[in-house]
Amino acid sequence: MKEIFNSESMQALVEKGMDLGIEAGKSIIVAVVIYFVGKALISLVNRMLSGMMERRNVDPAIQSFVKSLANILLMILLAISVVSALGVNTTSFAALLASGGVAVGMALSGNLQNLAGGIVILLFRPFKVGDFIEAQGVAGTVKQIQIFNTLLTTGDNKIIIVPNAKLSNDMVVNYSKGGTRRVDWTFTISYGDDYDKAKAVLTQFMSEDKRIKQDPAPFVALNNLADSAVEIVVRAWVDGGDYWDVYFAVNQRVKQIFDEQHIAMTYPHLNVHLDK
Repeated sequence: MKEIFNSESMQALVEKGMDLGIEAGKSIIVAVVIYFVGKALISLVNRMLSGMMERRNVDPAIQSFVKSLANILLMILLAISVVSALGVNTTSFAALLASGGVAVGMALSGNLQNLAGGIVILLFRPFKVGDFIEAQGVAGTVKQIQIFNTLLTTGDNKIIIVPNAKLSNDMVVNYSKGGTRRVDWTFTISYGDDYDKAKAVLTQFMSEDKRIKQDPAPFVALNNLADSAVEIVVRAWVDGGDYWDVYFAVNQRVKQIFDEQHIAMTYPHLNVHLDK
């Protein structure tokens, strides 16, 4: 009787194991099919999304961010589908995923703010790659807009990393947004020099430099009668990329022209008169 019982038990156990194996095999096959079909669909969606954004001339930085975000979300959905096909309770899995997300979110709250700031920058585009901006006490050319940070290159080739949360919530001065920039100079002459002559010299020089725009025309005027000099203000519009070249070139050329015309560029001084 014991031998019959053992034989029947073994046979039932084997049959149950075979049934479980068949069911598990079916689940694994379905999960594998779902995985490969899902991967193919994700690739198709990514190509369609990429093509749509390229046809609409979406900024490359925005394209990269949107494609990465869409790919991550689709992969999460695919993982949930595969786990569900294997027979795992997706409700518990989703609850665990949500709990983990909350914990990670609390740990990375600063980075999440930077992520939100990056989304705002990419959507509203207060600046783009190549713009010269000033923010958070630093100034430089935008080299790269990342998800969490923006990289600026200074004039002496230093890389400054600025958190996107700061850039999206604080004042940003974009010197390249308008395409052109106004250059301002203040030149001084002595009270003994002819102001009209100095103004004519400056006006003529401003009309000769091809980098200086004539519409609107350069502005030259007497700005201030200072203690030891007559101040002449000069304003002219140039392309944003020519700003510093024109600024330094005009300083040098005005010094040369004033020397040639015997117009004295004054400096702070004090005259003392002694009465006998």
